[in-house]
Amino acid sequence: MKSSIIFVLACFLTFPVNAQKTIHRLDQAPLSVIQPGATQLKNYLDLLMGKRVGVFANQTSLIGETHLVDSLQKLGVDIRVIFGPEHGFRGDADAGEKVGNYIDKRTGIPVISLYGTKRRPDEKDLSEIDVMIFDIQDVGVRFYTFISSLEAYMQSAIEFNKPLIILDRPNPNGFYVDGPVLDISYRSFIGMQPIPIVYGLTIGEYAGMLLGEGWIQKTAPEKKEIAEKGGFALTVIKCANYTHRSLYVPPVKPSPNIPDIQTMYLYPSTCLFEGTALSEGRGTDKPFMLFGHPSLPASLVAFTPQPNAGAKNSKHYGKICYGWDLSGTPEEVMAITKGQIQLKWLLEAYRLFPEKDSFFLLPKSGDIKASFFNKLAGNNDLWQQVRSELSEEAIKKSWEPGLTQYKQIRKKYLLYEDFE
Repeated sequence: MKSSIIFVLACFLTFPVNAQKTIHRLDQAPLSVIQPGATQLKNYLDLLMGKRVGVFANQTSLIGETHLVDSLQKLGVDIRVIFGPEHGFRGDADAGEKVGNYIDKRTGIPVISLYGTKRRPDEKDLSEIDVMIFDIQDVGVRFYTFISSLEAYMQSAIEFNKPLIILDRPNPNGFYVDGPVLDISYRSFIGMQPIPIVYGLTIGEYAGMLLGEGWIQKTAPEKKEIAEKGGFALTVIKCANYTHRSLYVPPVKPSPNIPDIQTMYLYPSTCLFEGTALSEGRGTDKPFMLFGHPSLPASLVAFTPQPNAGAKNSKHYGKICYGWDLSGTPEEVMAITKGQIQLKWLLEAYRLFPEKDSFFLLPKSGDIKASFFNKLAGNNDLWQQVRSELSEEAIKKSWEPGLTQYKQIRKKYLLYEDFE
């Protein structure tokens, strides 16, 4: 028997906010200012008053220029616990760095890390919580771990029968869908579900897909069906003035190594270098826009990665690397990405790399299936296609059946006008 689900979509109301930027659609004149769900206080504040609240948030969880937690506290909301994702609640931890629990100095509220020893709240964490909130800026790329954090958070909400409110935010890569669909045998925290690299959904829409497609795992089979307890309540507070043709620029960088919209546009293509011998630009001021290797031709762009605040450990620190610099204005970067994943840099880097057997990084076990590149790609096909020196056109053609099927699923969960 399937669990019943109460799925509430709050209509949006106008709420004044000064920090949002005017956004342009791809096909029309400027829209009214896009307002994330968190700014729609009239639509969810009543759901929190008199309740004990747990908040999953980071530095992007803003209402205007004020953090969501600070805003809600001032309005009298009883926030009992903050849950923090990768990079921590304040967004200053390295990628992959394990973060411990602590007391937030600004608010005095306990912060429980969900990117340390555990990935989701347990029964003790939620024992004094009546309502759960999720509010984090995503970048719309499968291997960006916030959608995996969302899934784990939803699992706990369902298992422990806690209402969940998602304060939706626009997807800066929400205007297209592209990439190989993940083979679930390659499932990991950087890719949990059979979706493409660029999946074209907001966090709220993706939550609907997780529920509607039955992808949320039941982790406590001995518990009674949620349906017997009255159903799991998910409320999505929608963004105002957003569509999937919008070009949205988040006002705060989502993580230390994704500092601007140009990086967000390139990230779906260049993050694949994390699974190779090449530096992906960590340790420079242009992560994911600058990439290369000491053994590539010296005629290419030269750079030397060094430890910095957002990347204390990575590849080739202190060594001169040669490669590519894709930095530019948002318009210039959009022109080279063309609103799709680009494989040409990966294919050219492999062609020029002198020791082909060392191009893809292998784990200590030597298991190709467990390689980080295959976790990023979501399969072993792309690895083999690159090694076989297939053309970009041929590789992308192999993605089409999976993308076609995914797009049909995706349409069922859209909350905003689509780009097609």
